Formats: sequence, C-alpha cells, structure tokens
Amino acid sequence: MKIGITCYPTYGGSGVVATELGKELARRGHSVHFISYALPMRLGGFQDNIVYHEVEMSNYPLFEFPLYTLALASKMVEVARYEKLDILHCHYAVPHATSAYLAKQILRDTNIKIVTTLHGTDITLVGLEPSFLSIMKFSIEQSDGVTAVSRFLKEKTQTNYGIDKDIAVIPNFIDTAKYKRIPSDIFFVKCGAEGQKVLAHTSNFRPVKRVPDVIRIFNEVQKKIPSILLLIGDGPDRSQCEILCRELGIGDKVRFLGKQMEIVPLLSTADLFLMPSQSESFGLAALEAMACEVPVISSSVGGLPELQVHGQTGFIAEIGDIDRMARYAIDLLSNPVKHKMFAEAARRRAEEFESTKIIPQYEEYYEKILSTP
Repeated sequence: MKIGITCYPTYGGSGVVATELGKELARRGHSVHFISYALPMRLGGFQDNIVYHEVEMSNYPLFEFPLYTLALASKMVEVARYEKLDILHCHYAVPHATSAYLAKQILRDTNIKIVTTLHGTDITLVGLEPSFLSIMKFSIEQSDGVTAVSRFLKEKTQTNYGIDKDIAVIPNFIDTAKYKRIPSDIFFVKCGAEGQKVLAHTSNFRPVKRVPDVIRIFNEVQKKIPSILLLIGDGPDRSQCEILCRELGIGDKVRFLGKQMEIVPLLSTADLFLMPSQSESFGLAALEAMACEVPVISSSVGGLPELQVHGQTGFIAEIGDIDRMARYAIDLLSNPVKHKMFAEAARRRAEEFESTKIIPQYEEYYEKILSTP
C-alpha cells in the first residue's frame, strides 16, 4: 500500500505513535509518505520506503495567521497525485482530518481514502472549544475510517460529539526489543544517584500533565527515602516547575533533562514512573516505562486503567490525590521484593502491546477501508 501520514512533528504522543507506525509499515514493505510542516522528531536517519514532504508556508502580509490547514490540504493533493497514494492517515484530528477532507474533494477522480486516528486532547480538550466543535464533528464523520487509541477515547468521542460512526480501537504499541531495561551505571554516576532511588516523569509539560503534582509527590517521597527525580521533556509549565522546586527546597534533587531522543537509558535508571495526569487517552509514556521494568503510579483517568493493572504493574489513584500517590510510591520503594514483582509484571504487560501484534491491526483496517466502496 501507499500511505500518506500526517502528524504533528513535535514532542508528544500522537507524533511518536504516527512516526513509529510509519517506520514499522515501511519495514513491512509499504510505501510511506510523511506530510507535515517539519520533520517528525523520531524520523531521523534514512529508511527505505519512507519519504518526507514538507508543507511550505507563505509569508504574506495580508494573512496575520498562517493558513496551515489550506497549505496542508494542497500538499496532500500534490503528494497523493504524484505518489498515487491509497490512504491519507491523519493523526490528531485538528486540523489534519479537515485538510484531508478538502484534499479528497479535490481528488474526486481518485479513490483515495481518509483514516483519522484520535489520540486524546484533540477530542477531550481542543475539539470541544466552541470554535472547533462543528468542524471537528464534520471532519470525523467524513473520514472513511476512524480509530482511537483506547476504549475510553472511543466512548468519549461518540458521547461528546454525538457521533454514530463506527470507531475501531487500536491501542498504542511499543517495540519491546528496543524498549527494555539496559545497564545504566554510567548515567547513574553522572546523576549523582548512587545509593538513591530514582523517580521519573516524561511529558510535554502542558497543564494537563500536572507536572507540579509530580514534584509534590516526589517531595513527600524524598522525605522518607533518599531519592532524585528525573523530569524528561519541556513545555509551557517548565518554568513554573523550576520555581516550585526552589520553593520546596529540593532543587538539588530534581534534574530537568529537557527533550531527549533516547530515553531508554534514562528509564533504565528509574525505580518508579509518575503520571498524575488530568487527561490521558492511553499513556504511551507509561507504556515505555513499563517496558523498561519501571512500575507506574498514575491517576485513574482516561485509558490509563486499560493499560495499568492496579496492584500488579503499579498503582492508580484519583486525580490530585498527592498523598495517596506518595504513599503508594513509598510502599513500593521501601519493599524490594514487592518492587521486583511489580517491575516484572510491568514488563509482561508491556509485551501485550508489542508492535508486531498491533501493526497488523492497522494493516487489516486499511484493507477493510480500501475495500469499502
């Protein structure tokens, strides 16, 4: 198949999933074309069967705001015609599904199909804005196929938008051959973490991720157990988090590592992963941690209960319940036998989302959509 994939190229779950999906599809012999305004973060290096097409943006004084939706639609048309694409696969509905709809109208002389994958905040936050609600519902309904990364997100989409359309649930996936615990002594020494427990968190530091809660949970833990906190990623809440660390007097125990391309060595140093999010459609960062044998303490929102097994791979608590999350963390970190059991269970659970099990589900779904008149 010839597949066009559009995603945000920034540091976030939807872009990661889209990029890894494209790479896996290419390895399986499909022709994959990425269409975006910048090279997706995890697409570095040459790979056979993958081509990147940049969406050019015009700087014209009349247009105060960039017309990305239209520019993207035009590029989709160009790539689809020249490369004879079978499918335009849009990750994150706003505005990609809308651009794909416009492109399909221009490409009426072809049989190109649109598949839209919903990832989370495009549905639970952005799309519910009054200015987006109608166009979001329309774009989803006009897609030939729609997938969601969790049952929670499927149900939320159908409820929030009053959509009758069938939505297939295809969960996020991971390459467990790559994501596995590795020796990490050198990094351990560089972090000054000898003899201490390591807690970790990965996100784009948006308010929905509740990174200040991560810091407050850690603050309670470090009072009882010598430990450090690794904060991986960057975003709008980072400055606020740095200030909070100084106010709590734990600045020397928190490492702000910024955006990292290779996180396996970092996760391999961790004893516990914290994810107290306000909204999480699936929890890809948690899955990556679990694959590296790191138990997870998370909130009970969205698709996290579909990934996590409470009392086996980690613990789940209500949003904002910092005290309970801290108690769970202290319990695991102070009990080596229990921690080992949870770490092994986390790895086994992650193996259920192995990419070789999930990618064929996308291929089967593509075939189904292409065979529909």
